[in-house]
Amino acid sequence: MLCILCGPMVRIRLLRTGKRKQPAYRVVVADQRKPRDGRFVEIIGHYNPLTEPSQITIDEGRALHWLSKGAQPSESATALLKRTGIWQKHKQTKTAKA
Repeated sequence: MLCILCGPMVRIRLLRTGKRKQPAYRVVVADQRKPRDGRFVEIIGHYNPLTEPSQITIDEGRALHWLSKGAQPSESATALLKRTGIWQKHKQTKTAKA
């Protein structure tokens, strides 16, 4: 059910791109009701698991902005945020405000 005051639930998740057997992903902010490869609000990064080491680029400012607005990352997006150190910065700012 959609809360009129809260608006739609926003998630940070991966959107698959690339050819068959050659996945690449965009890290996007999207409404949780949309399909995996459907509409999104904003692209905040890219992830390429095929390179060695894996290539992860996430706009830290935009990711922290959306996390502060209440966006919930998916499990895979949380793992990427932890690997880049953005998740720890979010937790530090969250505890500093409390």
